[in-house]
Amino acid sequence: MENVQFKTNIKCGGCIEKVKPELDSAVGAGNWRVDISSPEKILTIDTNIEPTKAKAAVEKAGFTAEQL
Repeated sequence: MENVQFKTNIKCGGCIEKVKPELDSAVGAGNWRVDISSPEKILTIDTNIEPTKAKAAVEKAGFTAEQL
């Protein structure tokens, strides 16, 4: 399994709840996490999917994602 990380603007628990349905659908529940305590608000994906799918899911929820 490969980890992919993104810098995001997901800033709080409410933001996580907004993006959760999109990411659960795209990468699977339990295969992602957001560190809202880090300055870059790092989203880590723990699955072998195309990074573009995760990025698209975040953007569909109204947030930004830049692959690191």
